[in-house]
This record gives sequence, C-alpha cells and structure tokens, in this order.
Amino acid sequence: MPIEILGMIATTPGSESQALTGPIVDPGFVRDFSRAHEEAGFDRVLIGYSASSPDGFAVAAAALHATERLKVLIAHRPGFVAPTVVARKLATLDHLTGGGRVAIHHITGGSEADQRRDGDWSEKADRYRRTGEFIDVLRSSLTSESPFDYEGEFYHVEGAYSAVKPATDAGIPIFFGGLSDGAVDVGAAHADVYMLFGEPLAAVGEHVRTIRAAAAARGRSIEFSLSTRPIIGATEEEAWAKARRIYDETKTLQERKLTGNTLAFAAPRRQERTSVSANLLQEHAQLSDVHDERLWLGITKLTGPSGNSTAPVGTPEQVAEALLKYYDLGVSKFLIRGFDPLGDVVDWGQELVPLLREGARRRDEEAARRVA
Repeated sequence: MPIEILGMIATTPGSESQALTGPIVDPGFVRDFSRAHEEAGFDRVLIGYSASSPDGFAVAAAALHATERLKVLIAHRPGFVAPTVVARKLATLDHLTGGGRVAIHHITGGSEADQRRDGDWSEKADRYRRTGEFIDVLRSSLTSESPFDYEGEFYHVEGAYSAVKPATDAGIPIFFGGLSDGAVDVGAAHADVYMLFGEPLAAVGEHVRTIRAAAAARGRSIEFSLSTRPIIGATEEEAWAKARRIYDETKTLQERKLTGNTLAFAAPRRQERTSVSANLLQEHAQLSDVHDERLWLGITKLTGPSGNSTAPVGTPEQVAEALLKYYDLGVSKFLIRGFDPLGDVVDWGQELVPLLREGARRRDEEAARRVA
C-alpha cells in the first residue's frame, strides 16, 4: 500500500504555541516553507481554508512554482464558487505547474459562524447534500469529453463543458473530511481519500471499517488520511519535556489573549458547537490526556474543539511506530504538522519521514510474503 506523507503550509508563521507575527501574507515564508517540505521528503502539502484566511488557490500556485516535485492539496468549501469554475481552475493550475501535482479537499463546514462570514446561512445537513452534488459536477467537468447537463437540488447546469482537463491520467484527487450525519454517505460515494483526525487507534479503526463498508456498498474503494501533530526528541524524556513546554507556551498565549492560528484572523463573535470530528477529540481528551501509550491530547483539551491537535510523543522511532499502527488499520496517508511549523518539518526530514517510509515498506514486504 503506497504511503504518502503530507504537510501543511501557511502564509505566515504561527501555531497554538507561537503567536502570529509579521505580515498576513509573507511570500518569502511561503517559498521557504514549501521548499522545506520538498527537501524533507514530503509528497504533498495542504493549504487550509477559512472565511478570513488568504486565498488557497493563490497560495498553492506560489508553493508549486517555488518547488519542483511537491504536490498540493487545496482545501475548498463548496457553495461559494460554482463547481464548473473550480474544475477549470484546478485543471489549469495542474497544467501550469508540471502536471499531476494538484488535489482538492472538500470541507463542508463545521462552523456556522465561519460559513456566515461568507454569506452562507444553510443548515449542515443541506451542506452535505450540496457537497455531494458539487463533487458530482466537478468530476463530470474534469472528465466529460462532451457537454453535459446536470439537474440537482443545488446545482443545475446545461451544456457544461471544460476544454481543459487534468494534465495527467491520475486526474485531480478528491479528498473529503467530516463525521457528521450524512458525511459518511457523501464521502463514501464521492471521495478518493477520506481524511480523519488523529483519534485513538480503536476509534480510527471503527471509522475506517464503517466508511470502507459504505464505499464498498456503492462498488467503490477509498483511501484514508490521518492528521496528527508529532512531537519528537532524542529521548522519550526529552520529547515529553518538549510537550510540556508547548503546553505552557500555549497556555501563556491564551492568558494573554493572543493567537497563533494561521486560519483565523478574526475572533468569532460568539462561541458555538464545532464539527463532530473536533468534538470527538474533546471526548477522548476528557477520558485521558494520553491514549495508546503516546498519543497526547493535552493541547486538545487546553484549546477546545479546534481540529487537528493530537500529538504522538516520543523518539522518531517511537513516533514512527505509533503512526504505522494506523497504517496497519488501513491509513496510507499521514498529514503531520508541527507546533514549530518550519523547524519541525526540517527535523522530521532527517529521521521521522524516512522511518515512516521504511516502516511501511517492511510491512508491505511482510504482507506479500504471507500471501505467497
């Protein structure tokens, strides 16, 4: 099973433990951050999305032109740009940057407040149905050799056609995330890759089984990605000391009412329930700060429902082995980003990334021998 290692880039430095400084869009940082991922052996980088953050397509173009092989995953929220337009944007960017380097990640939207920043007042259940239709039209635009019609609940096009198609036979991979009611149906029916947060092993295993079964019932197969925040040290003690420092730095920023969130440049006017995926992480955090020996949820509990925040802690060998246990469950893509965003990428390239690839290779060889 091919393993793919993803990172995440932003337009300015910042994290839960590092306050935002400097310009919102720093071209030099985008260039250096992108190149660091390529030099560290990453396959692809995610460009996140929020209603207050810089445009992901523009950031992706900058990252692609700053590198030679690195691929991008552009997060996108259906409902604001027509799927036919997005298809042409993706295919055009694919051609202009060497071909086969562009993918799209569909975020249906777990925050009502953030949806409304861009004028979307739809209900979440409606948004999932809209996402399904969006992907239908997007995929048809990217693949249809002749004009096509589509009439759905949310999209109605007549004679739609894109002269520009993806630059390679691999097309534009379609990623998807979410565990709300309706999410599994949409993802199983439409996605190539289903993105999961770094929950404990048992929970991730259950998600994989449920989603895989739903896809199989539709005659489809699907891949899985897992997002975590590794914390490594030369020794296990050093790694846990580093985790405690990150916790203290994050708590200090909270007390000073500062933020390092590179996807939120304006505080919400009111608190709200967030996505089911993020809330599940909180449930795990309330049960224990540490799961499966080294999956640390200290930052998860401290910051509240905010997405990818769980951290495998240990030496590079220990963290690689902890992540590869998810590989055994069927996860083939690992999105890792750091609390020291650029510095961690450089460090991971020295040991963690090679260990992940080697560990996956050995597991594949062992599986092949068992079959033979």
